This record gives sequence, structure tokens and C-alpha cells, in this order.
Amino acid sequence: MHINFTKNIGMLLLAIWLILSGLAAFIPMGGLGVILALLAIVAGVFILIGR
Repeated sequence: MHINFTKNIGMLLLAIWLILSGLAAFIPMGGLGVILALLAIVAGVFILIGR
């Protein structure tokens, strides 16, 4: 079985953000909001510049 990961770093970071934000609803972790906010900003910048 071969898994194809995207070469677009912005989309990869967005996928990680979505997974973490979904897990945060079930597993309360302190300080995760700041990490998710930073990850969302970085993903948005990379998507805008097309990487």
C-alpha cells in the first residue's frame, strides 16, 4: 500500500491543523490553542504564496 502525500507544504500544514483541531475537541490539552493558531497562520501563508 502506497500513500501519496501532497508536495504542497501549505496543504500539508492545513491537513495537520485540521487533524489536531478535531482531536482537541475530544482531548483537552492546555496551550493547544496557541499552537493551532500559529499552525493556521503558517499554513495560510504557504497556501497564499503557492508552496
